[in-house]
Amino acid sequence: MTYPLNGIAPLSHLGVIRVEGEDAAKFLHGQLTQDFALLDLQHARLAAFLSAKGRMQASFIGFKRSETEVLLVCSRDLLAPTLKRLSMFVMRAKARLSDATADYALYGVAGEAINSVAGGAQPAWTKTDFGLATVVHLYPALGQPRALWVAPAAEPAPAGPALDAALWMWSEVQSGVATLAAPLVEAFVPQMLNYESVGGVNFKKGCYPGQEVVARSQFRGTLKRRAFIAHAPADVVAGAEVFAASDLEQPCGTVVQVAPAPGGGVDAIVSLQIAAAQEALQVGSTGGVPLTLAPLPYPLLDDI
Repeated sequence: MTYPLNGIAPLSHLGVIRVEGEDAAKFLHGQLTQDFALLDLQHARLAAFLSAKGRMQASFIGFKRSETEVLLVCSRDLLAPTLKRLSMFVMRAKARLSDATADYALYGVAGEAINSVAGGAQPAWTKTDFGLATVVHLYPALGQPRALWVAPAAEPAPAGPALDAALWMWSEVQSGVATLAAPLVEAFVPQMLNYESVGGVNFKKGCYPGQEVVARSQFRGTLKRRAFIAHAPADVVAGAEVFAASDLEQPCGTVVQVAPAPGGGVDAIVSLQIAAAQEALQVGSTGGVPLTLAPLPYPLLDDI
């Protein structure tokens, strides 16, 4: 059975950090996993903010509003601690960071609604401005194009059919591109969520916190976990441990992101030990919920 993924949904679970000043892009370039120094006004960046040990503290969709202003869209439950941590590194940089969530409206746009809102689908991380509104094209889900619409709060909402927010969250899971949220701070290096394969890591840019760990994971063959899409017949929660049925003592993975599946149960992004992907899996050890993996909607990069 197929489900309509078409329309516009408000995204109240996301927040916005504004970075202003002539060093805004340069500052972010030195802190995040993606290249912001060469970011133009026609593209956005998927990026992560890491600890010194290479573990993700937040993930962002970042784009320029102008040459001196960058917006970072992230999970709202991580915004305050992330803003505090990032601000500690500003030092002499000419950059000011602030919580701009109240200043902007955010909507998800999916399916044919993209034609009227943005003139058609574009490759992921393409960005287009329409007056004061910005549209960032995302990875598709179930073959349907998707985009993020961001505009000042006083601007009219994008016109189009309403999309249930639960369906949008399901499309996020089906896209296979995880947004880090509070239960999972410092749980993953970016490759454990496939970020290097969906445009979230640049291996040619300069230093940033955690870079050595990320590079070592990529080039020395030490990466043992990957993100997968999975289905469970009953509710599971982000942060729950995943076990192989053959070993209920040691977890082999973690539930990253969850959304109700229209046909029942839930779909999830899970980060698993690669070796466990061929095993019978369950969430929780005693009386666990069965977990069935599905194919990823994008290829994993073998060569960077």
